[in-house]
Amino acid sequence: MFDALSRDERLLLLRFACAFAWTDLEVTARERAFVRRLVERLELIGDEAEEVEGWLDVAPSPGDVDAAKVPVEHRRAFVETVRAIIYADGKVDPEERQQFERLKAALA
Repeated sequence: MFDALSRDERLLLLRFACAFAWTDLEVTARERAFVRRLVERLELIGDEAEEVEGWLDVAPSPGDVDAAKVPVEHRRAFVETVRAIIYADGKVDPEERQQFERLKAALA
């Protein structure tokens, strides 16, 4: 699912994951672990991995997580990744669910 993503698309995917981790205004240890495993799976290193770590400390700018930037051919991967991050901490807050539904609608 992730093999077809370009470097920029991989970073965009991680921006979305981190933004959704911040939806409830707290990034839990489980969410951080999920994102770090995803960084490894996507084979990001150096500056790219550090950039993602920064998004775990400070939420990405809303303009950087625009659904219109998600390529049509990768929308399913984005939806599935966001679904996984919102469940990573074992609880889904109503705001997370609402934002997830908005994302799915925007990518439909």
